[in-house]
Amino acid sequence: MSILILRLTGPLQSWGTQSRFTVRDTGREPSKSGMIGILCAALGMDRTATELTYAGRTITFGELTSLKMGVRINKAGQLLRDFHTAGGGTLSGKRNGPSYGVVKASGKPGDTVLSNRFYLADADFLVGLMGADDLMELLREAVKAPHWPLFLGRKSCPPGEPLLPEINPIVPGNSLDELMAVLTTPPKGIQLRACNLEECRIVIDVDDAGAATGTRIDVPRFNFAARKFRPRNIASRMIVPSISAQE
Repeated sequence: MSILILRLTGPLQSWGTQSRFTVRDTGREPSKSGMIGILCAALGMDRTATELTYAGRTITFGELTSLKMGVRINKAGQLLRDFHTAGGGTLSGKRNGPSYGVVKASGKPGDTVLSNRFYLADADFLVGLMGADDLMELLREAVKAPHWPLFLGRKSCPPGEPLLPEINPIVPGNSLDELMAVLTTPPKGIQLRACNLEECRIVIDVDDAGAATGTRIDVPRFNFAARKFRPRNIASRMIVPSISAQE
């Protein structure tokens, strides 16, 4: 077993798990579905696929959803609301021109749709994904040279820096305790943005429901096309930030 380390930083990020209709939310840290989406984009696995052959090895969607995940919130960022409008008027600007808007179920011309879309501005995260050694090596190669562009939750949120650290992107790890230790004290050479807080938060998967402090309904079932998700147990813990990775 190994741990793949990714750094997610950029002007905007959005990790929605409860979006409904005209409200597009974001969680305060990357979601499991969002991270699997990044890996699928890197591999070239489309939303209807359940498996893919990459570098001679078959990778199943189930393998990706089974990865253990932990997130270190090095900088929480600011919650940003975008009041968004789509449609309204005509494409040509002329009174009798083709309607521009969201089409109704009846097929009638669409109206302007208003929505509230939430983002994290200037956030910085360190994500650890734990799985089989050969799988993590392939995922490292895929993230290094992705099949499709990688985004931080939405296509309007490109990363500010490469996701893959240049030094020590993969370290040994066989348990959630080891994943927690890696996020608490990252390997040397991994650049972390300076944190002014005395403590920072880590959100990590837990196998024991009794040790969980919450749940996230963000694990895709079957594939992304199904748009069905199951819950996972997580624990949220405060740690004293380590800066040894920058030494």
